[in-house]
Amino acid sequence: AKIVDLACLNHFSRVINTIARLVKSCTVRLTVSKLYFILSDKVANGGVSMWCELCQGNFFDEFQMEGVAAEHNEIYLELVPENLSRALKTAQSAKAVKIKLTNKHCPCLRVAVELPSLSSSSRIVTHDIPVGVIPRRLWNDFREPSVPDFDVSIYLPVLKTMKSVVERMKNLSNSIVIEANLSGEMNLKIETDLVSVTTHFKDLGNPPWASEAGCQSSAQDRDLKSMAEARIDIKKLQQLLAGQQVNPTKALCNIVSKRIVHFVLLHEDVSLQYFIPALA
Repeated sequence: AKIVDLACLNHFSRVINTIARLVKSCTVRLTVSKLYFILSDKVANGGVSMWCELCQGNFFDEFQMEGVAAEHNEIYLELVPENLSRALKTAQSAKAVKIKLTNKHCPCLRVAVELPSLSSSSRIVTHDIPVGVIPRRLWNDFREPSVPDFDVSIYLPVLKTMKSVVERMKNLSNSIVIEANLSGEMNLKIETDLVSVTTHFKDLGNPPWASEAGCQSSAQDRDLKSMAEARIDIKKLQQLLAGQQVNPTKALCNIVSKRIVHFVLLHEDVSLQYFIPALA
């Protein structure tokens, strides 16, 4: 894959930075038209999971790939995103960046950064990032997570505002309750033996599918004012908000009462889904 356009390169770097802040290691799925960054910790075991999708055509000027076989034209790799993020940091003023899957002593993603130079010859800095190749038999473990049958779906307030609220609250408690209803109201609550703090948000709006017939059965018969709530690990929420380098055009969350909070951040060419399980 090759990126020549500087704006695309910077955008790609921001996406990788965001992912590096959210997960220590993840699976990269490459197809002809898309790239996916996946973390599938089993939510049942209390782990978060993530699904980030990019259209390669919006980032790369050239893109060629050949999968395992014609009918399975995909590649699955295990990657530490922080390593890729570091390699891209050297590329901020690059003329071009080439990313290639190689196999020297072990499988690597080779990031070749062509830097502008004063002489006619160009300088190229290469980074070899070790990756693990995931065999075909394990691919089914990395399917897109199904969106749970939620009780409430609501647009999030401005993420910067939400981030500063959560950062102040995290000094008071390890967990936070998110509650919302179908009238565009959302509360962030902390309750400990010593203190109880609630921040109220109003007029946030609910996505259209929250009321569409047959779309989400549990959201249908709900009283519009009644709150669905889930208590989650405040650090996991803070990590999601702190990691946002890509300013989403739409951000929403779906709450399955007492079970899970599903965040969806949409940008024109990137979508990020993040699942945080509720605490017992």
